[in-house]
Amino acid sequence: MILKKISILNYKNISEASLLLSPKMNCFIGHNGAGKTNLLDAVYYLSFCHSAFTNQDSQVISHDKPFFVIEGEYDQDADTQLSVYCGMKRGTKKHFKRDKKEYKRLSQHIGLIPLVMVSPSDAYLIEGGSEERRKLMDVVVSQYDKTYIDSLNRYNKALQQRNTLLKMEEEPDEALLSILEEQMAQEGEAIYELRNRFVAELIPVFQQIYSRIADNHEQVSLEYVSHCQRGPLLDVIRRDRMKDRAVGYSLHGIHKDDLVMTLGAYPMKREGSQGQNKTFVTALKLAQFSFLKKTGSGTTPILLLDDMFDKLDAKRVEQIVKLVASEEFGQIFITDTNREHLDRILSSASLDYKIFSVEDGEIKEREGESDV
Repeated sequence: MILKKISILNYKNISEASLLLSPKMNCFIGHNGAGKTNLLDAVYYLSFCHSAFTNQDSQVISHDKPFFVIEGEYDQDADTQLSVYCGMKRGTKKHFKRDKKEYKRLSQHIGLIPLVMVSPSDAYLIEGGSEERRKLMDVVVSQYDKTYIDSLNRYNKALQQRNTLLKMEEEPDEALLSILEEQMAQEGEAIYELRNRFVAELIPVFQQIYSRIADNHEQVSLEYVSHCQRGPLLDVIRRDRMKDRAVGYSLHGIHKDDLVMTLGAYPMKREGSQGQNKTFVTALKLAQFSFLKKTGSGTTPILLLDDMFDKLDAKRVEQIVKLVASEEFGQIFITDTNREHLDRILSSASLDYKIFSVEDGEIKEREGESDV
């Protein structure tokens, strides 16, 4: 999948931009806070129907502006083009269109434009709670399995309703509680199977990429843990119903799933240096890319690399540069505060590229620095 052109109005600090893009490498250079990440977030929005950093659409509209619009024109292959439009006025629902036809459900769009984003916020995968790691699984699986989001939505709805009953002062309706638990178990086990299959296939690819970046100096691993591994999920949920009633929420289910991340035999969160943590999440995201390329919609994902080289030593940067410059990767968007790392990428392979400068939300192509 290739994004040929993106047009942006009033998205965060980008008041207006219309960019013709390279099919391979698009480099955005600017100081911190200039708007580089906001540009990548707009590209992300076109794939996932929301920002990478917030689910509150009103928060992405530029201050004092009444609406935002993002439009993208894509090449799916040599003969097929695709246009995507999204826009929203303050106080109203957003509109999302494919080839000028509005979606009835946004979930119908997920997976059409596969995308992987690597950013500094990925540190939360290691430092944050299990919700961050479940989101990682959800983002990937939802892009290649159309049943996943619907199952997840039904599970979350049943979970929310069960939690409401558990919080009641009076004794909840047992028949209704049982129905909700059955829904949670049915959808939860379907979600678990998809997550489990994904993680099992991801691990060896992830370990191989990490070893390459770290020059085989460290051993890392991932382990998927879920209440579904304790037996039939319905039994697990019902076993502690009285305890759930006491605390007022559901203690068991796939909403508690986690990925255990280790360096050697120890928790990554406790043992990893900043460089090792950055290497870990980068390898994880690049493994996702490889996975989506194999299992997704039959097209190479778009890769977004935001502030990629911060906290990494020169050796690891060099290995990442070699990886992303290879033929395995398709269109890449990359940001940095200076030219040094980008020049190393561009000189490492014969790549079609464009370079853009970003300052106070204004994005301009640097004349005479394009290979197109």
